[in-house]
Amino acid sequence: MELSLAHPAIKAFMCGSFSGTCSTLLFQPLDLIKTRLQTLQSGMQPGSGRVGMMSVLLSVVRTERLLGLWKGVSPSFARTIPGVGIYFSTYYSVKQHFFQDSSPGAMEAVLLGGGARMVAGVVMLPVTVIKTRFECGRYSYGSVTGALRSVCQTEGPAALFSGLMATLLRDVPFSGIYVMFYSQTKASLPKEISSSPSAPLANFSCGILAGVLASLITQPADVVKTHVQVNPQSLRTTEAIRIIYMEHGLQGFFRGAVPRCLRRTLMAAMAWTVYEQMMAHIGPKS
Repeated sequence: MELSLAHPAIKAFMCGSFSGTCSTLLFQPLDLIKTRLQTLQSGMQPGSGRVGMMSVLLSVVRTERLLGLWKGVSPSFARTIPGVGIYFSTYYSVKQHFFQDSSPGAMEAVLLGGGARMVAGVVMLPVTVIKTRFECGRYSYGSVTGALRSVCQTEGPAALFSGLMATLLRDVPFSGIYVMFYSQTKASLPKEISSSPSAPLANFSCGILAGVLASLITQPADVVKTHVQVNPQSLRTTEAIRIIYMEHGLQGFFRGAVPRCLRRTLMAAMAWTVYEQMMAHIGPKS
């Protein structure tokens, strides 16, 4: 079957998967540094010196070499390629069903983006758990399939869904807030920009602004999610929140905010820019 004859939702899946692949490969080091910063927090004594982003970066390069910054890229691909594809195909399908003849408003954009992320987040959570463990440096898994097998045998299948609530509390609001800011910012641009050669740059700029705002708002949930998934046998979401606050105060919920904000913002901006440019060329006709 020729690509031009494919169903629009399949095209959205393919465009989303390709955009997710590009952004994951480029920004994986930021995700690894973010995870290391957040997991280092649980082993530090209150009042101890602050570990910064550059300290972690240099430590990884020194002990694991430059390629160590891409540790966990395999499970990241396993999650992102189908995950972003599911997200964009769900987003496209729901948008076409409810907003075929109009543009969604601010609150409708929140529900649209959040709903699509909920579907993708639940489906891909087991791979997200493995990805987090790869990056934290505490586990010596050889492969994604080997890690899945090990977790199921030693902790039970339920461990693959650890941090579900924290993940949804992070990803659903992030995507909803992102889509709202992104769509509303794009709508405020002059119409001639969307059809000009500078359209990709304009879309990317809108994505950067939306990503920064959404990342900062959802950062505490990301810290809690990381703690629960790294310590699934000893921590629940509410317990992780209590420990983080008792040991490190409110600032503990923003550990790793800089690398996460950079990564999520750049990844989301690139993914949406690539997705929209590809869909403009190969979709949506079937």
